Amino acid sequence: MCVGLDPNSSSPTVIHVIPGGNQVGGVASLGDDVFVVRWHSQQKIEVYDAKTLRLQRHITVPGLGDHSFGLAACPHNNCVYASDCNNSVHRVELSGSNEVMKWSVRDPAGLSVSEQNLLVVSYSERKLEIFTSNGTLLKDIQLQADIEYPRHAVQLPTGQFLVSHFSSSSLHRVCLVGVDGAVVRSYGGQEGSQLTQMNEPEGLAVDGEGRVLVADYYNDRLLVIDQSLSSAHEMSVCVDGGLEDPYTLWYDQSRRRLCIGEWRGERVIVIDNMKDFSLSQLTHCVGPVGLHLQCKMLTFVI
Repeated sequence: MCVGLDPNSSSPTVIHVIPGGNQVGGVASLGDDVFVVRWHSQQKIEVYDAKTLRLQRHITVPGLGDHSFGLAACPHNNCVYASDCNNSVHRVELSGSNEVMKWSVRDPAGLSVSEQNLLVVSYSERKLEIFTSNGTLLKDIQLQADIEYPRHAVQLPTGQFLVSHFSSSSLHRVCLVGVDGAVVRSYGGQEGSQLTQMNEPEGLAVDGEGRVLVADYYNDRLLVIDQSLSSAHEMSVCVDGGLEDPYTLWYDQSRRRLCIGEWRGERVIVIDNMKDFSLSQLTHCVGPVGLHLQCKMLTFVI
């Protein structure tokens, strides 16, 4: 049963939907702020209040390309990072004057933060690059040849990486990758819409137990893959019309907040009280009255 918003609920709750303006290239949250960068960014990052989701301000990022594909926030350094089609990554300080610095990365795609460092996917070079917060390259990892178009990567506590990718040979996977760039194991395979398949996996998020949330772009859904990359279930997000090209994800486990950015739908969906991505967290489907919610059962692949 779907119910109205209960601010005291401990169940996952869609608290707000930021409506469309342009396609969402990246979303991140830090403290009481949600940051959004859009296609045709006009060199600006949108900043919303995380509780009310009202637009608070814009941060101007001189030189930020009109087509931005990634965003990440770093609590250790109190900054956000944005990547663009001009082969650049930009670091923006969140205190004082919003000072900006940038450095070059060939065709940067998804961004993520690992401790105090920045992990960047170079999709045309098929590389993972790890930088300090000041843009010093620490590590350059060439990915295995069949990871043709990597889109996003997250570094695990083990030092290994999770990488989403697709290819011209219709290989659509999430891969566990070693520090040498070789695939250890993977989930997915040929393009498709079954629970064992994906159609252009994009953004990734990982909970504290190692479950992997994947934005399955052309299938208009989110998949949760287990820690061993052997089975999956679908996370049903209760918004009007369902998800439309989910593209980018950001999970702040300390605040139990999940942010989902859509490409075609142009919305940012914020879910609170998301303790983890386990099936037990997803059996209650709740949200604000007026979103025409729909609930459905979730099924594991055995």
